Order: sequence, then C-alpha cells, then structure tokens
Amino acid sequence: MNAAARKLVNIRSVAFAAAAMLLALIAARADDRALISRWYSALPVADRTELSDLLADDVRIKLDDLGIVQSKQEFIASIDEWKGAVAGAAIRHRIEKSEGGVTTVVACYDFPNNDMLMQETFAVTDNRITASSQAAIAENCDGF
Repeated sequence: MNAAARKLVNIRSVAFAAAAMLLALIAARADDRALISRWYSALPVADRTELSDLLADDVRIKLDDLGIVQSKQEFIASIDEWKGAVAGAAIRHRIEKSEGGVTTVVACYDFPNNDMLMQETFAVTDNRITASSQAAIAENCDGF
C-alpha cells in the first residue's frame, strides 16, 4: 500500500472513530432526556416505585429554597406528603441544556391555587439520577 492510500485509510479510521463517539454522545443525551421525562411523568402522580427506580442509591436531592438535602430514603419517605400536595396539579418542563451528564430544566409546577417556576438540575450516571437540585426562579409561570 502506498503512502497516499495509507493516509486515506488513517483519515477514514479517524473519521469513523469520531462519528462513533458522536453517536454515543447523542445516544447518551437522548437517554438522559428520556430519564428526565420519566421523572416529570412520575412526579405529579407520586409514583414511588418509578421515582425510586430513577434514583441512584447514593443520590443527594437538594431543595435550595428549603435548605434541605435529602437522601434517596428520605425523598421516597416524603412521597406520601407530596402526593397530597400535588393532587390536582400539573407539571410542565423543558430542558434548557444538557452537557457532561448534567441536565438543566425549567419546570412550571401548576398547583390548583398557585403556580411556581423552578430551575432544576440533574446529574445522571449509568441511567440513574445521582444528584438533583431545585430552586424557585419565579412565583408564577407567566411566560413559561
């Protein structure tokens, strides 16, 4: 094989490897988006089993406005109380960005008597949420 042919083979190999890495990254991002969608489907119905399945065993859930950090067990234990609070509510969300295993979401929690706009971040590893933080960004969802 002459030098020109070897160079072409090397370029093709590099291009193929880059394309494979890009496809893997796109697939991982799609998996994160699907996981986040599952989260927001489970929250309004307080689906304890689904929420538990989505969380890593060592997850830390930070509720900035309340100054609380919960473990998985503490979060799951609070689901009964959440179920009463979320009755009749709807939660709409949109992903603002997703990079490096961290997804930032803006979510409108539309309760029967009020609504609130939140910014939430999720760290995802191996298809499980390993960390989450939540902070209010507005007292209503105007403009969501």
